[in-house]
Amino acid sequence: MAPSRPAPRPNPLAKRPASLWYGLALLLVLGLVQAYYMTPPGRSIPYSEFKTLVKGGKIAELTIGDQLVRGTLKDEAGGDKASRQFTVTRVEDPKLSEELDASGVKYTGEVMNRWLPELLGWIVPLVFLVAIWGFFFRRMSGAEGGVMSFAKNKAKIYADDEVKVRFTEVAGCDEAKDELKEIVEFLQHPKKYTNLGGKIPKGVLLVGPPGTGKTLLARAVAGEAHVPFFSMSGSEFVEMFVGVGAARIRDLFQQAEAKAPCIVFIDELDALGKARTQSPFGSHEEREQTLNQLLAEMDGFDSRKGVIIMGATNRPEVLDQALLRPGRFDRQVLVDKPDVKGREAILRIHIKGVKVGPDVDLKVIAQRTAGFAGADLANLVNEAALLAARNDKTEVDRRDFESALDRLIAGLEKKRVMSDKERRIVAYHESGHAIVASVLPDMDPVHKISIVQRGFGALGYTMQLPLEDRYLMTRTDLYNQLAVLLGGRTAEEIALGEISTGAQNDLQRATDMARAMVTEWGMSDTLGAVNYEGAKRPRFLDVGMPNERGNYGEETAQTIDVEIKRILSDAHNTATRILSEQRHKLESVTLRLLEIEVMEGDELRTLLA
Repeated sequence: MAPSRPAPRPNPLAKRPASLWYGLALLLVLGLVQAYYMTPPGRSIPYSEFKTLVKGGKIAELTIGDQLVRGTLKDEAGGDKASRQFTVTRVEDPKLSEELDASGVKYTGEVMNRWLPELLGWIVPLVFLVAIWGFFFRRMSGAEGGVMSFAKNKAKIYADDEVKVRFTEVAGCDEAKDELKEIVEFLQHPKKYTNLGGKIPKGVLLVGPPGTGKTLLARAVAGEAHVPFFSMSGSEFVEMFVGVGAARIRDLFQQAEAKAPCIVFIDELDALGKARTQSPFGSHEEREQTLNQLLAEMDGFDSRKGVIIMGATNRPEVLDQALLRPGRFDRQVLVDKPDVKGREAILRIHIKGVKVGPDVDLKVIAQRTAGFAGADLANLVNEAALLAARNDKTEVDRRDFESALDRLIAGLEKKRVMSDKERRIVAYHESGHAIVASVLPDMDPVHKISIVQRGFGALGYTMQLPLEDRYLMTRTDLYNQLAVLLGGRTAEEIALGEISTGAQNDLQRATDMARAMVTEWGMSDTLGAVNYEGAKRPRFLDVGMPNERGNYGEETAQTIDVEIKRILSDAHNTATRILSEQRHKLESVTLRLLEIEVMEGDELRTLLA
């Protein structure tokens, strides 16, 4: 989608195009004059040949200059005068005049007129340099957004008929679409609200995890309302030069008011609107000036003109509170990850241009992709299409989608060969995960077990796919998840009498979960319903626990460590009890896994039955 082109502005160079051609013609004439006057006539000969001609008496006349000697040969062969002329570079020769007198050569002296070479050698390059400097100066400081025009905003401007996105192309966020339809209604029929004395929100902030379609929703609002759309990233305002960001904010709002009604969309608003803090190490003065200018502009413009400011961020907790107060970004719209129905609707949008086989059930794929955002589902469809094309298929079938899902969740399959000992360890490890997950109640069913290496260091994996989306976890559910995480390491202890390094990721995830149970969710009877976690965790970004400790003493810290160890020990004991009772099934599942390497969940349930 190409950005709209602004109306052409008058070019100062276009007002007098003849002057440029006159200058080029003058340079060409001067060059020809220089070539004519400074190029000596006749052929050039060496000085040794010239002395031979003098001694042989073959020269008729000579003109001796400061640097050149021009002469004419005698008419012995009947040629014309032009063919008998020659030039010689003069060499200091005191006996030359005596030899010329002896040979009877007629010779004269010549003083060169040097004003023309001086003019061509100094004035012409100077005029050329001045012309080049003037050309670049006009380009750097002109109104066409030259190199020196830092204050011009870099927003991409789309005309009202260039935004082709509609609400029908956005799925999985019905609540957010309902909120934004009011914005579209105001832009199309503003008097419906202003006649009643109502005011539309000046700013709408879209918040949500990455890949959920915040930018797509903003474009859909502009497409539905048929208004111009200004799109810019928050990082494009801040530069190394002080005051540039504030100037760009002013320029952006001036253009927006000139094209009202319109939508101004600022993506990644957290890069611009981060909270202003007093730090002993100083602050980012340029970013704060830019933020102050944005706050002032949002207060200053009249919302009745129909300029809607839309922002998008996945880090609302770092935004300055002045941005979120009523009168600025006074409406926050959550664009969350889709549920199972939303995922199915998103998949139907993305497969419109893909040849899908009859065995593909989008409802099943939507159930198996819990936690996927819209961008993840688009990537899933694309990966499945690429896999089908790689295998020279005419359509994308169910196996392609399953392989693409495995690749996105577990990583790329590796072709490395493990030793028999390591394969047995991995097989026991994954069997332990699968058996504990199958025995404990209310756990997500096991979908697939594999001992094929995938991703970054994953020697195998056990995939559990939920049957429904879950938004709450009880303490019992978390204890069962911890037992499943420690089931692999426990299986190695029971079957092999030894443990390996393969449980590193399991231990890390289990420890983080147990720490969150104690410090964040108040699930420790010893410490009670108290939140000991000091720093805020990002709401929509999947990052680990913060490193800094909360505001509690050393004694409480020791109690927290004891409680975490107790919770993990209880989970380990649960896994040990289950695998000890299912010892023969552990062996049968491991042997079958060593034989086929990848086991489906239905076959696992048959073996465990």
